[in-house]
Amino acid sequence: MAASPVSRILQETHFEGLTPAARGKVRDIYDIGDRLLIVATDRLSAFDVILPTPIPDKGRVLTQLSLFWFDLLKDVIPNHVLSATDFPTPFDAHRNDLAGRSMVVRKTQPLPIECVVRGYVSGSGWKDYKSTGKICGILLPAGLRESDRLPEPIFTPATKAATGHDENISFEQAASLVGAGVAARVRSLSIEIYRQAAAFAEPRGVILADTKFEFGLLNSSLDSPDAADSLMWIDEALTPDSSRFWPADQYNPGGPQPSFDKQFVRDYLERIRWPKTPPGPELPPDVVAATRAKYREAYRILTGHELDQ
Repeated sequence: MAASPVSRILQETHFEGLTPAARGKVRDIYDIGDRLLIVATDRLSAFDVILPTPIPDKGRVLTQLSLFWFDLLKDVIPNHVLSATDFPTPFDAHRNDLAGRSMVVRKTQPLPIECVVRGYVSGSGWKDYKSTGKICGILLPAGLRESDRLPEPIFTPATKAATGHDENISFEQAASLVGAGVAARVRSLSIEIYRQAAAFAEPRGVILADTKFEFGLLNSSLDSPDAADSLMWIDEALTPDSSRFWPADQYNPGGPQPSFDKQFVRDYLERIRWPKTPPGPELPPDVVAATRAKYREAYRILTGHELDQ
């Protein structure tokens, strides 16, 4: 008996006669003409290596949390979502497997930059600040500690890397890639989305330390005079994979913070002294369970209900 095309959906999808246009670290993307079908698998990458052990429910959390934020903040900027329940032929036959982890979206021309907003000094921003007193060329007050809150959120774009790490760049470098008008517009949009999302999360006991967005152009191109007016929010929205969410009741600046993401996996890989090169090791059940619980907890706290409701 042939295996279901989604029997391996935890790790990757396989539909007979159909090849994904792309397989990202987490998502499989199918080109369906003027639209795309994006399927969030349960793949997990750490230190830029996709691990052989999936995290159950991870793809569902990423998709449904993205849908939540896209809807909540739709008045800030249009997003690319068309449907999360109606799937075109031949995918409709697998509706039950795809529902909850898949979206049919508009096709856009993605910008060649990641739009990162930081409200706190952490991650690569902390490393940059320690060595230069700046993050992506933005001069910051002296004496900040790791995980300190910044006086104001800052826009710190990055290049997109097909493999390996994205590279932080200055606003001027971003403008050289997408044009001054588009760069100014995505900076404004990114900071506004961050502000509204952080304000929503804060009374729920969650700190949004930083996040990254992607934008695309609908029916336009970068050299068009109306490019900045054709922008659309795409990809994912404010998930534990694209954001640092910290539990507010454990916030203690001066070092790294607990987070709602794959920190259990990173800690385990550091303990076993994995060299951070492929192939990745299998994860033990306790690490998988703890990571799954963190993703689900982030979803529950932010949306106000359990993933399965």
